[in-house]
Amino acid sequence: MSALRRIAKTSVPMVGIAVALICAAPANALPTPSDLADVPSRTALSYEHVPTGTYVGSAEDNSARPGLSTVKLYMADYVVRFGDGSARDRDLAARMIQVSDDGAASVLDAKYPRAISSTAGEFGLTSTSRGSFWGDSYTSTADTVRFLAAKKRTDPASPVLAWMNSAAPVAADGTVQDWGTQQLADVTGSKWGWADDGSSVVASASIGDEFVVASNTYGSRSSQTDDVMAGLGGIDLTAPPTADPVPNLPSIPGLPSVEELLQMLSPR
Repeated sequence: MSALRRIAKTSVPMVGIAVALICAAPANALPTPSDLADVPSRTALSYEHVPTGTYVGSAEDNSARPGLSTVKLYMADYVVRFGDGSARDRDLAARMIQVSDDGAASVLDAKYPRAISSTAGEFGLTSTSRGSFWGDSYTSTADTVRFLAAKKRTDPASPVLAWMNSAAPVAADGTVQDWGTQQLADVTGSKWGWADDGSSVVASASIGDEFVVASNTYGSRSSQTDDVMAGLGGIDLTAPPTADPVPNLPSIPGLPSVEELLQMLSPR
């Protein structure tokens, strides 16, 4: 029994020393942009590193802008989780995301007119609102990122994310879907939106294994791509914070080294 008491007494300061040494190491900053202040006002841009919740947004990130076809993400999620479960609904929801089918969106919007507002309420999308129909609804890039990040954290098997990952290169109306956030490295899936004239306002939202990003531009598709790449193109969007090396401290007579402490405290 006395031997056990001696081990217990010795282990307390050892644990304290180990904790102190680990806490003494400075935290590494996530290699993401510290700000997006240089993004032109024509473009709203939002990014989140999902595992850590690190968020960065431009000056326009919370502004309510025409949601275009990005609001189909909110509609599809509602239909999948709260719809009648029919194969037809699921097929229409998939077409909304993969080929941005406006006809499919109109059918589902008429059947589930509360889909956008209900999703906004559930996920705290404060800049999102449905207009007279889905096509004149508003949202922000911050809201789009908030929604997609929540889906990746809490519902990673969501069909909505899978449909983004299998989006077609050409939309139902013949538009080539290849601009904006899609051009960032490590993107796995995207959803795009555009005005009827094709160039007055455009949007894109993308997901990667570790991040989500969204953009909305008053301008052309090429303008959005330029602004997105200038803001985030040179950044590693996937890397989490890396651990700092254990500090090289002098040995203390009678006490184990830092490496020995870590080995003693590691699970067996």
